[in-house]
Amino acid sequence: MPRRRPTAKGKSLFGDTAPEPKPPAAAYRANIDGGSRGNPGPAAYGVVIRDGRGEIVARLKKYIGRATNNVAEYYGLIAAMDYAQSHGVRAVRVESDSELLVKQMRGQYKVKSADLQPLFERAKKMSQAFDSFRIDHVYREQNREADALANEALDETEGKAPGAPSAKKPEPPSFKSEPRRIQARFRGGVLYLLEDVELPDGMVVDVSIHLRPKS
Repeated sequence: MPRRRPTAKGKSLFGDTAPEPKPPAAAYRANIDGGSRGNPGPAAYGVVIRDGRGEIVARLKKYIGRATNNVAEYYGLIAAMDYAQSHGVRAVRVESDSELLVKQMRGQYKVKSADLQPLFERAKKMSQAFDSFRIDHVYREQNREADALANEALDETEGKAPGAPSAKKPEPPSFKSEPRRIQARFRGGVLYLLEDVELPDGMVVDVSIHLRPKS
């Protein structure tokens, strides 16, 4: 009886064996945030993308013009998915602190806004092109890096970043000299000024607390 010849590794008597399936790639994680100063008003998004090992591979930010914060959130989502697709990423997990966006993408909320409808349709179509796509809601504290990038984009547009001093809003004349002392009352977690003072949006003020007995 003839001796059976041993088969080579990966071979069989009936030809090549099917290739062993590759283990699924670890999902990239994208933290997204969108913000608007005025709602609608100047708007921007921020995105932080980490690879499967948790290392940051991209920080994205962009001013998108006058829009609502929800529109900015969708721009951030689309930017994150566009980055992933252009870099061959097949599995993505998105984290956002916008409950509206997350539940709309999951089909739990209907999209009623005419401004959001085309953005939602584009984002939904892009998400279906991945082998794995997941979107989760996180608290703002867990989304600080993306939030900071969105605010950086807004600050740079308003001229607050180094290199653009000419775009800064001029301070009101009454605040260029000595600081003013204004009384305020604290109630229900809010500090109410007891004088009418016009302050520009985004102005930062120093507050000194001197406790007095209730009158």
